[in-house]
Amino acid sequence: MSISVDTLIIGAGASGLFCAFNTAAYGKSVLIIDHANKAGKKILMSGGGRCNFVNKQVEPCHFISQNPHFVKSALSKYQPEDFIDLVNRHHIAHQEREHGQLFCKNSAKDILSMLLNECHMAGVDIHLKTTVQDIQATDTHFLVTVKSQPDNRIKVIQAHTLVIATGGLSIPTLGASGFGYQVAIQFGHQIIPTRAGLVPFTFTDKVGEMIKSLAGLSLDVIAYNDKASFDLPILFTHRGLSGPAILQLSNHWQAGEQITINLVPTQDVYQYLLDAKRIHPKQLLRTALAALLPKKLISGFEPLFWQAYQNIELANLKDETMHHIGQQLNAWHLKPSGTEGYRVAEVTLGGVDTHDISGKTMESRRQPNLYFIGEVLDVAGQLGGYNFTWAWASGYACAQSIGVRW
Repeated sequence: MSISVDTLIIGAGASGLFCAFNTAAYGKSVLIIDHANKAGKKILMSGGGRCNFVNKQVEPCHFISQNPHFVKSALSKYQPEDFIDLVNRHHIAHQEREHGQLFCKNSAKDILSMLLNECHMAGVDIHLKTTVQDIQATDTHFLVTVKSQPDNRIKVIQAHTLVIATGGLSIPTLGASGFGYQVAIQFGHQIIPTRAGLVPFTFTDKVGEMIKSLAGLSLDVIAYNDKASFDLPILFTHRGLSGPAILQLSNHWQAGEQITINLVPTQDVYQYLLDAKRIHPKQLLRTALAALLPKKLISGFEPLFWQAYQNIELANLKDETMHHIGQQLNAWHLKPSGTEGYRVAEVTLGGVDTHDISGKTMESRRQPNLYFIGEVLDVAGQLGGYNFTWAWASGYACAQSIGVRW
């Protein structure tokens, strides 16, 4: 059995669905296939089920890539306001949170329903439970052999253009795989080594045990290394450190590197302790620090960092000792043993090398009429709706290119 379409999109996620109806708007016949049993699974779980569907403050600096200029053209063609207009046309209630993040008021289902409705209205066909067996390119089209469940029927799809929108490796329980990278390699592309991004850190030493004992505690910090700095909350968990500051920093961290956390970003702790020593000389250290930090955190830190001084009055603490304690709190150095990995990562760093992809159209420079969009590319956004922003922008650039060319 064979099917003939103008455009075949592999991947029914955010970028694939968005690209599909925008391509169909040019009068093209479009088919999406996906091995999952439902479209848009990652959309549904994003933003805690509320889908942080775009960020109003988008700049190229919010994206990580070996080719940092690559995102500029697509981001300029399709801007956050364009997607917000679409959301408003579908009467989806939404709210703006800090740092320009827009979330659904009700459910991420609203965004997925909008994308599926747009696809339906544009005449896009979606075939789920369909796996790719083989891809061949001729001078004029692609021949894609697929197997469909539940009957294991083999079909050959003939398509003039082929779009790879299969995402990265993050959250394999939702169907993530390296399929898109295999296609890229087949057609001569290089893959930038991949790793988990926007992901919590884990720790295995005594510090790790202390961190786990503080599970549930959250506080505003500055978390940084020699590449990036984030003034955001952290969250202590049963597995390690999470929260926005940590997730952001993980995009700029390599295994074996140290990170630093300023637990009291609004105060020079050493100076604070000097003042407390002068005003309240009989206070204990934990009492003085209670004005700056949660008591639970002080109790956790005490055995590791100042056990010898825990019952000594401030008047009897040397200034150099207070200086050392201040440094521990204003610049807590720690070395993660690793991350929680792709299991919970919100994005995949690395992917298809964009030096062989057109930034204006998302078309391969190695194989005519082959396109790569979304997270499969070596483009990873920061936390805050940037990865959806990239899905829309790259999908739109691709659709425009396909639509106007033939």
